[in-house]
Amino acid sequence: VMMENIIAPTITMTTTYPSSPSRQFHRQSSATGGGAPPSSKPLSTDISSSSTYAYTRTPSSLITLATCNLNQWALDFDGNATRILTSCQIAKDQNASYRLGPELELCGYGCEDHFLEQDTFDHCWESLVRLLDEGASDGLVCDFGMPVLHGGVRYNCRVICYNRRVLLIRPKTAMADNGNYREGRYFTAYTAPSTGGGSERHLLPTNFANKFGQRDVPFGLHYITCADGTTIGCESCEELWTPQSSH
Repeated sequence: VMMENIIAPTITMTTTYPSSPSRQFHRQSSATGGGAPPSSKPLSTDISSSSTYAYTRTPSSLITLATCNLNQWALDFDGNATRILTSCQIAKDQNASYRLGPELELCGYGCEDHFLEQDTFDHCWESLVRLLDEGASDGLVCDFGMPVLHGGVRYNCRVICYNRRVLLIRPKTAMADNGNYREGRYFTAYTAPSTGGGSERHLLPTNFANKFGQRDVPFGLHYITCADGTTIGCESCEELWTPQSSH
C-alpha cells in the first residue's frame, strides 16, 4: 500500500450540503442561466450534463490517499478479499480518506474465459458483501475493481463504496486489446445511453440488498461529489491512453 499526501479538501461523504458550508456553491446552467444554491445535491452527477459548477474555495487541507498494488490471484476469491481487507486496514491506520485498488481485484485480472461464467460475477458480489460486512469501507472511501453484469452485458467496473453502501458503479469505456490483452473477448466497452440523460440504475443482487438494505445504485459515466465540493472520478488503464476518450 503506497500512501500519498496531497493538498485537497477533506472528503466527507454525504447526500446534502451543510446548512452553513465553508465554501459558496453556485450552479450555472445553460438552460436556466444560474440560480440559488440547491438544498441537496446527489453524490453522483452525470458528467455529460450541460450544467457547470463553480466553487469559491477556502484554504485546502491535507488528506491521504492509499493506492494499493496487491498480489491477487485469478479466482482466489477468499484470498483476494483477505488481502483487500488488509489493505483497507493499513489505509485506515495511515489516516487515509480514499483507498484505490487494482483493476478487477476481487476476482483477479487473469480469469480469462472464466469471465464468461456467471459464477465469477456471483462470487465477486459475495466477496463485496464480505468486505463491507467486515468494515472495509467504514469511514473510508473504497474504490474496488470487479466485473459487473449489467443488462445482460459484462463490464469491467470500478465499484465505489463508503460506510457499507455502494455509491457508484463506473464501467470501463475502452478495452485493452493489444499485445497480451484480450479484454474485448470478455467485456464490452460501455457507452452511455442516448435516452434518460445518460443515466442508468443497476439493480443490486438479492444477497447484497438483504444484507445492507440497498436495492440499486447509479451505473455509468458519473463522478462522486462530496459535501465540500471535492470530486472523485475514475479512469481505468486503457482509458488513459485512448485519444478523445468517451469519458
